[in-house]
Amino acid sequence: MSQNNKIEITILSIFPEMFNIITNYGIIKKAIESGIVKINVLNLRDFTVDKHKVTDRPGYGGNNGMVMLVEPFFRFYDEYIKKNNFKPYVVLPSPEGRTYNNQIAFDLSKKEKLVFFCGRYEGIDERIKAIVDEEISIGDYVLTGGELPTMVMIEVLLRFVPGVVGSKESVENDSFYNGLLDFSHYTKPAEFRGMKVPEILLSGDHKKIEQFRKKDSILKTILKRPDLFINKELSLEDKKLLVEIIQELSQRNA
Repeated sequence: MSQNNKIEITILSIFPEMFNIITNYGIIKKAIESGIVKINVLNLRDFTVDKHKVTDRPGYGGNNGMVMLVEPFFRFYDEYIKKNNFKPYVVLPSPEGRTYNNQIAFDLSKKEKLVFFCGRYEGIDERIKAIVDEEISIGDYVLTGGELPTMVMIEVLLRFVPGVVGSKESVENDSFYNGLLDFSHYTKPAEFRGMKVPEILLSGDHKKIEQFRKKDSILKTILKRPDLFINKELSLEDKKLLVEIIQELSQRNA
């Protein structure tokens, strides 16, 4: 990997064209063009050896559908290590893995070289686990392949790579970054159909605006995601803001 690239991601799929949606648009496209990120999308069929480029066969035992062959994945893996003289960190989207979250995404963003294996049908031959470093699930539901979960994971983890998102503060204010939901956002007009932007946001008092946003973030998390708030370690400042929130609510209801 060149010194200009902070992270290199390689994806192995039988539908490589699907990844045009993330590589050709938005902040990821800009990050690729600027050299911060390198994304290689490879066709699994290029690592087959038969003339029909077969990547799946009926599973042993009968009545369990088509299973992806393990050989093309291993062939890619062996060639990758030989070419790069480096072992990548291999991720397999799988319902058997840990549920993806901000912390996992942050940890993945620190890897120098990442590889994603995209399964299809009934999945990949179980022996693939010999070269997989981590299985990750994006939720308890079924998708037809690993491409969409891989896109989700890449979109999230790249936000933690310096330079991908223009503003560091934007990333730090995102929902889940600090264990809380993001504060509410407003823009012009200041009033729309009787709904007004909170006056404090129009005041220009940056210290009061920051406190207002922190309170809004805490209250929103308590009301909408109490499970997050229960697991949040509160700083002394957080506790003071929580007291102020309760006092303000009490005054309104008095």
